[in-house]
Amino acid sequence: MSLTATEVWTRLLDRARTELSDHIVETWLVPLTAAEFSGEALTLNAPDQFSVEWNERRHAAILESLAPVAVGHPVKIAIRVQQERVQRSQMDLFVPVKGQERPIIAPESAPQNVTLSSLNERYSFNTFVIGKSNDLAAAAAMAVSQAPGKTYNPLFFYGPTGLGKTHLMQAIAQEIIRRAPATRVTYITTEQFTNDVITSIGKGAMHDFRRRYRETDLFLVDDVHFIGGKNSTQEEFFHTFNALYEAGRQIVLTSDRPPSEIPKLEARLASRFAWGMVADVGQPDLEHRIAILRRKAEMDHLEHTIPDDVLHFIADHVQSNVRELEGSIIKLLAYASLKHRVITVDLAREALRDKLRSSDGGPVRSERQDRMGQIQQRVAGEWGVTIEGMQSKTRTKNLTVPRQVAMYLAREVLGLQLVEIGQAFGGRDHSTVIHSLDRVTAMMKESAEFRGRVDKVRETVRHST
Repeated sequence: MSLTATEVWTRLLDRARTELSDHIVETWLVPLTAAEFSGEALTLNAPDQFSVEWNERRHAAILESLAPVAVGHPVKIAIRVQQERVQRSQMDLFVPVKGQERPIIAPESAPQNVTLSSLNERYSFNTFVIGKSNDLAAAAAMAVSQAPGKTYNPLFFYGPTGLGKTHLMQAIAQEIIRRAPATRVTYITTEQFTNDVITSIGKGAMHDFRRRYRETDLFLVDDVHFIGGKNSTQEEFFHTFNALYEAGRQIVLTSDRPPSEIPKLEARLASRFAWGMVADVGQPDLEHRIAILRRKAEMDHLEHTIPDDVLHFIADHVQSNVRELEGSIIKLLAYASLKHRVITVDLAREALRDKLRSSDGGPVRSERQDRMGQIQQRVAGEWGVTIEGMQSKTRTKNLTVPRQVAMYLAREVLGLQLVEIGQAFGGRDHSTVIHSLDRVTAMMKESAEFRGRVDKVRETVRHST
């Protein structure tokens, strides 16, 4: 029996779900559609050229490896932009389809709330350094910049402060403006939105407020987690969001946590924030930090001022966020200038001594880090595994369950941030930690025996301090 292209693609998707995370499948593979199947090759349509290149680079080989089991014989994968998109110029993708036209405001007559002056020209895709901790977020941002309102809407970035969320958000705006200069852009913080709500209510000018925010093509809001608990602001934000979304306008939001974890956020807003793409921006690893410092040095023409071994030294010791890395460079330059000395590793050690790890005479381990070690030790003992095993990338059940329990207790007993917990378990990302917390909560409801074991470890940890 011969299979159709759709049947082959359905089988491959089903197999892919067993090998790849749901997030990757839903984000990158589900948007692909089957076009042709010759018996030996399957051609897939993608929504845009970026999706073609990303899937060819990341997923085509995986799909081909799954074909013998899914289909019964090898199948070559070819990916192309769907024909309707090919026939239209890329810039034409910004134009609404017939029946969805909306008036375009020329740049010179754009509303005054368009905050183009607030955009930092350094925050572009060219200056953003991509690594394992932010590659998904960067890919989503690039895709949105190519087809705003069509690919991922809304696009929601979350992660700790200083890791590049605002950079990506502004890079989207810079690229869209470059491609379509007439695009109306509103870039604000949640605090600005709240203050505007309060002022407009006081002046009886809510009609003007709503017109300003709803007559925009690209709506960028930083630090949306601050909206929690502000009822009037949430009400206006809800209706603004709906109006823009229904009109096909692109919405981009940033937060220090995922929508489900924003305190006192109305359920209707939390669900809308997760409608499109939710991408985390995590802590950069050592190689990524070195690359960031090198890019910073190149941008500021410091390649010959700061030796490569000094950049390695800084990257190895300053691990909190990108702003800290850049701040360390500034502090080092100021220190060298003040002391009239050439920049070396020894000078960097002097200048940045407050940032160095305990092994180099810096701050000692915090109490919470020590207690995290206690939790890992007690959980490992209860489940008969090693701490190294829980911190490894191994995903067998005998290690996954105690790892999830330790993450759960770290959150409940110590109140650690998601990124701190992830770092203590081999550098896992926010979504993995969140999944672990949810999984342990569910297992405790399902099994009294399991709940008893978790409670036992919790009590031993609490009584040890």
